Amino acid sequence: MINVPLSVLDLAPVAAGATAGEALRHTTELARRTEELGYHRFWVAEHHNMPGIASSAPAVLLAHLAAHTSAIRLGSGGVMLPNHAPLVVAEQFGTLDALHPGRIDLGIGRAPGTDQVTALALRRTMEGLSAEGFPRELADLMNYFTGERPGPITATPGRGQQPAIWLLGSSGFSAQLAGMLGLPFSFAHHFSSQHTLPALALYRQSFRPSKWLAEPYAMVAVNAVCADTDERAEWLAGPSALSLLRLRSGRPGPLATPDEAAAYPYTEVEREFVRQRREGQAMGSPETVRRQLGELLARTGADELMLTTLVYDVADRVRSYELIAAKVAGGLRRDG
Repeated sequence: MINVPLSVLDLAPVAAGATAGEALRHTTELARRTEELGYHRFWVAEHHNMPGIASSAPAVLLAHLAAHTSAIRLGSGGVMLPNHAPLVVAEQFGTLDALHPGRIDLGIGRAPGTDQVTALALRRTMEGLSAEGFPRELADLMNYFTGERPGPITATPGRGQQPAIWLLGSSGFSAQLAGMLGLPFSFAHHFSSQHTLPALALYRQSFRPSKWLAEPYAMVAVNAVCADTDERAEWLAGPSALSLLRLRSGRPGPLATPDEAAAYPYTEVEREFVRQRREGQAMGSPETVRRQLGELLARTGADELMLTTLVYDVADRVRSYELIAAKVAGGLRRDG
């Protein structure tokens, strides 16, 4: 059985024929159910200009989810710092932490999570959009919470609040920075599996104990689709593969139905692209998913796994987490 904490990453997917409002209600339903099942934390990801993803405003969505749950940790996976002034992020997550102390995670990403035109529309200036500015802006953000470098601005709420700050990454840059700062690190194995092991090694090698952590703490995010049989899981996962393919070709849209995905005429190049993206992920019956997640844990030594399940129907999404909780993890128990 999988014996590390299991958590959830959700994108509030907008299914074909549905609305963003329905997508957000489904995410709320999923947060409540995964809390009941004992999942450790529930994160939502910031994306923009994507018709199939409704989690564009993590702080707003997290406030709603916190009001509809009571114990599960809630956070951003992540807030993409280049899109925002650090003061705004500090005030938003300071507010969340003040309202729901001890439950809020602030996961920070270095990429904009969208195209450059949209990123510019969000930020309204090119300043801060480059990777070089990220460490400085991260330091400014953290200082708004700690007040270690006194200045003319006090974030209220913000100063003195303690959301758990994480760095997110899909390569070595954030891994090394998280280690140097002594922060927990979450790696995006679900879309950058070829870089997982080098990034985790770099994080652990770079780690310096801090007031945040005495030892490195690494979480790995992985695609997971669990169903009663391998065949059904494969069918349910079809829309996710097609969505990724359309995104990469500049044609993002709502999440297709499984039947539409199954009927799509993949070229050999497209099939190879999908095959590569599925390597190292977890998809199948409970027995298959248990084996796949166990292999991932053995390779990575992850302290926690974060599962993301992008399927068309919310009932299948919920069912996947139920099967993993009961038959892969042997029943989950949340700390605290």
